[in-house]
Amino acid sequence: MKIGIVCPFSWDVPGGVQVHVRDLAEHLIASGHDVSVLAPGDEDTISEPYVVSVGRAMPVRHNGSVARVAFGPVSASRVRRWIREGEFEVMHVHSPISPSIGMVACWAALGPIVATFHASYEGRVRSMVAGYGLLSATLEKVQARIAVSEEARRTVVQHLGGDAVLIPNGVDTRRFARAHPLPGRARGGEVLGFLGRIDEPRKGLPVLLEAFPAIAAARPDAELLVVGPGDVDEARSALPSGVRDRVTFLGRVSGDDKASALASVDVLVAPNTGGESFGIVLLEAMAAGAPVIASDLVAFRSVLDGGRAGVLTPVGDPSALAQAAIDLLPDRERQAQLASRGAAVAHRYDWDTVARQILDVYATVTAPGILVTEDDRQGPGMFAGRLRRGSRS
Repeated sequence: MKIGIVCPFSWDVPGGVQVHVRDLAEHLIASGHDVSVLAPGDEDTISEPYVVSVGRAMPVRHNGSVARVAFGPVSASRVRRWIREGEFEVMHVHSPISPSIGMVACWAALGPIVATFHASYEGRVRSMVAGYGLLSATLEKVQARIAVSEEARRTVVQHLGGDAVLIPNGVDTRRFARAHPLPGRARGGEVLGFLGRIDEPRKGLPVLLEAFPAIAAARPDAELLVVGPGDVDEARSALPSGVRDRVTFLGRVSGDDKASALASVDVLVAPNTGGESFGIVLLEAMAAGAPVIASDLVAFRSVLDGGRAGVLTPVGDPSALAQAAIDLLPDRERQAQLASRGAAVAHRYDWDTVARQILDVYATVTAPGILVTEDDRQGPGMFAGRLRRGSRS
């Protein structure tokens, strides 16, 4: 099958949607499908041969974070050309309501479209209310909707109307399970880990840094390994001088080094404060064999099987987080129990299962013989085109 996948966020900057799109594309390619991914990003830094860039992204505040997206006439032209030349049997647009190329792709496409919704929003969102007409016009082109979690599905129902089939994010469990620890960092000590953008407050690193001095006082061998991009000097300055030498910042790392980092920590801490619709980092840690302490967010509670596969702590509570770490770090039996349950949970989200579910959705919307051809400039609107019938292999 010829599949076009649209990623609205910059390929250069790591994030949950980008990782999901990359892993899905590579799994589909390995299964024999012809896949092209369209995304913003610097063409000089994109190494994957299946990724086509629409140009560099720009930062925009979106859903409590900073999203790096692309829009404007140049990007729109490249989207239309990619669709025209690709002649995809199905186009899969991720986060189609983000202010980026996903919307343009929906407007421009003439073949079947599947949309995946990753984000969750609390309450009424002004921008979505104000732009409801535009969003409605975009979503009218979509034949099938996927939500990665119940929280993302609730957002679809509440803000956009209609429903979505629930298919979670996937994880390459084998990749994380077989990862080797970083050099000199074999598991077996009292190393806490954090994985996420360190200068994005909702990822919760400030909560963990506030909790760490109490952890360090109670557990003299405790260390903290922080993985993710951001201002390291600013983050380090938030720590008392007496514990700074027990915190290591690795900065941005490759996918393989991320897996190795998760294989190196004794406990992964996810102190996120909100805005999470899923929790892929929890699954990656559990697949790597690391027990998890996480904020008691709805999305995290779901991934952690209601708290049976990990420790849940009140959101934004450094004291509770510190106590949970102090209790878990020396308790090897409890760690082993959580690691075993976590590995079983992670296996449910393996890409072999998730990709098969997504392919089933593709099958429901693929109209036999419909292909996208060049734009029909005589048709209504700037994205008008025509369909032609043809045989499929």
